[in-house]
Amino acid sequence: MNISELLAPERIRIQPSVSSKKRALEIVGELLSTALPEISEARIFDALNQRERLGSTGLGQGVALPHGRLEGVDRPVGALLILDQPVDYESMDRKPVDLIFALLVPSASTEEHLQILSTLAERFSDPAWVEKVRSAQTAEEILAAVDAQSPSFAA
Repeated sequence: MNISELLAPERIRIQPSVSSKKRALEIVGELLSTALPEISEARIFDALNQRERLGSTGLGQGVALPHGRLEGVDRPVGALLILDQPVDYESMDRKPVDLIFALLVPSASTEEHLQILSTLAERFSDPAWVEKVRSAQTAEEILAAVDAQSPSFAA
């Protein structure tokens, strides 16, 4: 499986303005719910927010990887939000975040969850790759940028 296989055009949004980390998590919850219609947006938000309470998923350099395991999820699902204006995300480097990749996996998928997160963290720590994603103008361009030279992981 490749990172782009976690996404779909309807789960990618270029958002001009978001006022807070909470609102960004609500939006990625909405995006994820398009792939998981049997799970409410509120439940998805709660899962992501609960993980954030353990510590920020802000990686640094303007990137965050909110994630969670959730009962009722049958496969790994991702959503990508690119903000025009970064928001405070309590990242390790204290820089605001403008690129948010959210991930949900089945509740029993501990090893798979860690493997996907590791792959995502590796890709999103590559400044050239991240710049390709940030500079894309449409969901299709973002998918192409995400797909470019992305390593695969077991699914």
